[in-house]
Amino acid sequence: MSNVIKFSFKQIIPLTRYSYVHTKYTCLLNIKGYSSKAATTNSNVFDNFTDWETLSKTKKISKAMRAYLERAKEHDEFMKKQQFEFSIGKRHLANMMGEDPETFTQKDVDRAIEYLFPSGIYDPAARPLMKPPEEVFPARKAAEFDEAGRPHHFLFYTGKPNFFKLLYDAAENIQLLYKFEDKVIRKKETANPNQNLDLSNTVWFTKDQLELHLVEKLTDLEYENFKLVMERLISLPYSYQFKDFIEKFRKTLTSQKFALEIPKPNFDEEGRAYVTTYECLRKKARGDVTIRSPGTGKITINGKDITYFEDTQSREQVIFPLIFTGMQNKVDVECNIEGGGPSGQSGAIRWGIAWGLRSFVDKNMLEAMQVAGLLTRDHRRRERKKPGQPGARKKPTWKRR
Repeated sequence: MSNVIKFSFKQIIPLTRYSYVHTKYTCLLNIKGYSSKAATTNSNVFDNFTDWETLSKTKKISKAMRAYLERAKEHDEFMKKQQFEFSIGKRHLANMMGEDPETFTQKDVDRAIEYLFPSGIYDPAARPLMKPPEEVFPARKAAEFDEAGRPHHFLFYTGKPNFFKLLYDAAENIQLLYKFEDKVIRKKETANPNQNLDLSNTVWFTKDQLELHLVEKLTDLEYENFKLVMERLISLPYSYQFKDFIEKFRKTLTSQKFALEIPKPNFDEEGRAYVTTYECLRKKARGDVTIRSPGTGKITINGKDITYFEDTQSREQVIFPLIFTGMQNKVDVECNIEGGGPSGQSGAIRWGIAWGLRSFVDKNMLEAMQVAGLLTRDHRRRERKKPGQPGARKKPTWKRR
């Protein structure tokens, strides 16, 4: 009778000093020639198999994972508390405004905050706001390592795995485009001009936007490297193949909406094209601006020339849109303005000129005007005086006695 035992184990466990059983394999253990004592020892190993399997299933959690789980638990509790307080505050705000709390949207919240807490502060970050906690508090990274402490990402030890993975993917896409271009050249084919990548209406993420997207802090040099490698990618003739990858890191210019609203010029008795912009507002000033083309650069303000404004700053405000677009000697400007002071009137005329020049400039100049802020209306007003103090911000002088 052959002393052969057939068995199958799920784990790797030691049988004797020199023999092991491998996972998922059925092995034959020949104990022929062993002493009865050795056979008894091996039988005890089989009897204790359940204990070995139980021990193998208990995974030890590393200190890094334990610390991450504790921080994640604290963060979840904090966000839950903030979400609860935000929902209560939103209901109170809806009741104050006399609206239904169930249908009170975030747009209604912003409008109510602006109504209840008027502010003339220009910087939006300094104005009072009430946003959901997900927008106020930055997002947290997910665990980058397993329970044993081994990192998931192969670029974990770079310190910024998401950023370097982005550069790695971009470089890999560049190499793939090089290979594809070589293949096309060998076949003596040409690129299809209809498949070119059109990015004229978008720009790259800013440094802050890219940090929010990657959930990592970047230096100025790293951001410049990001733009450099992405510009290299889009400069290749077949970059349209990775359009989805490129558009993930670009944002659309808001000037596109103005292209749909640009009025067509009318023509006067002399055959000159003209466009009139009404409701040119700035502080308490209100007026209208008419631009005629072709012209000689003549500017008329309430029947007077540019000397209507005595200070140099107001004059520079009026002619800045004309200089920026290169139209200072190509159009004539007629303005009617009332109310406010020199600063408000010059600001209203500046916006009216820029708004009317849209009908006489090309698409690229329109985008440049939008980026420069010429097409954005300035809603700032003089901040009102507060009760109990001499001015809007000024406080009484503190005296000890």
